[in-house]
Amino acid sequence: MTTLICGSLAFDNIMVFPDRFKNHILPEQIHILNVAFLVPEMRREYGGCAGNIAYNLMLLGGDASIMATVGDDAAPYLARLDELGLTRRHVRQVPGSFTAQAFITTDLDDNQITAFHPGAMAFSHLNKVEQAGAKLGIVAPDGREGMLQHARDFSAAGVPFIFDPGQGLPMFDGDDLMDFLRLADYACFNDYEARLACDRTGRSLDQLAQEVKALIVTRGGEGSEIHADGQRYDIPCVAPDAIVDPTGCGDAYRAGLLYGIANGWDWPTTGRLASVMGSIKIAHRGGQNHRPSREEIGERYRRAFGCALPGQG
Repeated sequence: MTTLICGSLAFDNIMVFPDRFKNHILPEQIHILNVAFLVPEMRREYGGCAGNIAYNLMLLGGDASIMATVGDDAAPYLARLDELGLTRRHVRQVPGSFTAQAFITTDLDDNQITAFHPGAMAFSHLNKVEQAGAKLGIVAPDGREGMLQHARDFSAAGVPFIFDPGQGLPMFDGDDLMDFLRLADYACFNDYEARLACDRTGRSLDQLAQEVKALIVTRGGEGSEIHADGQRYDIPCVAPDAIVDPTGCGDAYRAGLLYGIANGWDWPTTGRLASVMGSIKIAHRGGQNHRPSREEIGERYRRAFGCALPGQG
């Protein structure tokens, strides 16, 4: 089953400032702030929600197809997709633009200053879902008009999809969010996003859950919960080998959801696989540097829950 992943492809430029911001920012001078930080350590990671979700779905053996927009500087990312065997048939290159990218500077206290340039994401609405021939989809953080358009397109084509607004949620008011939920089959938020969605719509979590077949809320180290079939399924967190970098953990979790849905699994099994994927990711830097085999994923699931994944008896 081809899963169409609508969202961003982005470069994450991560820099480490070997000092503390507070030593260089004078509170009484913030109104005339002019500072520069020397960052001798820097790395560039492949990221973006669509890229991260597709990467994790590929690790599981799913059929992932990315729908995204990139800029003139995208050649390294496009080459990477080719190397991974991820189709870029629906990745549109927008002339005269940059690929979306984040510039993240972290100090010794783990404080962060981030600048994000959306670039080609602003043209994501030019991509058309009906041209992809998918059987399942997800609307992940992207350009505002693109997210609205892709949700409408999925619904019109009768393709079930997950609404996953992520960090894009503040772009939408309560009416927008209710429209998304009425179009979507599933919705996924982290705990902060869930509270914000309730605040903006004026509805409780239980009321929002009634709009979709399943509403999933992730709670970091406290696990996650799935509201479906009139029930609440509590999914435990899987202890990681190490806590290295949370970047992309939510995307890994969503890949597990998509894989379980595509294979018709029940919600406890689907949620537990999603939890395993997040646990594997957090032990590695960046969103796409973990490389477990399907057998290793299955063994991690078996150790965590005492049973095998379906089909891996």
